[in-house]
Amino acid sequence: MKLELKDIKKSFEGNEILHGIDFDVESGKALGLLGRNGAGKTTTIRIIMDVFHADSGEVLLDGEKFKPDGRRFGYLPEERGLYPKRVVKDQMIYLGCLRGLSKKEAAANTAKWLKRLGVDEYTDRKLDTLSKGNQQKVQLAATLVGEPEIVILDEPFSGLDPVNSQILKDVIRELINEGRIVIFSSHQMSYVEEFCEDIVIINKGEAVLKGHLDDIKAEYGKGRKKLAASNMSLEEVRKILESKLSSMVKVERVSKHHVIFECAKNTTGWDILEALKKENVDIKTFGDYEPSLNDIFVTCVGEEEPEEDTQDRDNKKPVKEKKALGRKKDKESNETNLEEEKDDKEVQA
Repeated sequence: MKLELKDIKKSFEGNEILHGIDFDVESGKALGLLGRNGAGKTTTIRIIMDVFHADSGEVLLDGEKFKPDGRRFGYLPEERGLYPKRVVKDQMIYLGCLRGLSKKEAAANTAKWLKRLGVDEYTDRKLDTLSKGNQQKVQLAATLVGEPEIVILDEPFSGLDPVNSQILKDVIRELINEGRIVIFSSHQMSYVEEFCEDIVIINKGEAVLKGHLDDIKAEYGKGRKKLAASNMSLEEVRKILESKLSSMVKVERVSKHHVIFECAKNTTGWDILEALKKENVDIKTFGDYEPSLNDIFVTCVGEEEPEEDTQDRDNKKPVKEKKALGRKKDKESNETNLEEEKDDKEVQA
């Protein structure tokens, strides 16, 4: 199974947000979809799910136009979307039925995923009585209740302690090993590196970098070395490189543990080591530099302010007005939830 996005473009109120997004992901793999806030990730995800229609371009599954349905994909949003005043089991069964399951299937899947995620003891509790971490696990269980082929996870580790994070890691690995497509969006780069073979970095509505993570790291680290000394600070090492070895190296930056530098053409590691020895540098670490995904991400997106993304058309409003609007929306949302709670009595087990 292969999901492809081809030349996806999307505008809001005449402002083009996505400028031709292309990437693909196959069964049994996880794709890291990365970008700063406002880069266009959420718009891209919603186009995949057919919440928004692209102005142009295609979303294909195995070469055919992708027609998402409730059983085909599961989406874990960054912001929780469950009803806080509803019983956990009841709303999961309800959501399962909305995705095309029979009530019996929905109940069985609910029990399975609540147990797998270690929150089955809260089956008959209202969601808002649970801790933030357990609410997040229930949200994930609701994402998986339909046994989706395509799983989209947006900041899945938010609010989880190390123990619960490990449970979630195990579940994500299981989803990948079962041959599902996993799209993983997070600002926690260590998790992306752990699960994703391929990444796409979106910046200002464009896919500025994509490919296999190992290949990208090799390319970004090419010709660069890392250095630390036992007898002097990193800043002292930097000064020696810049003053004494300036014809051989170009210092790129000082990281937490190393000085990162680029070698001049035709300069070998042995040449640099010999020169450092003459400067009485007691070498602690010296070797090829492999950039972290975080380093690559910062290099790609720079330091500029992000553009507006998706549906937040009120971003142009003054801060006070935006806050007031947010409070109004929260109130309306809570009132809507209460009404839905009254109207869905038939979901009660």
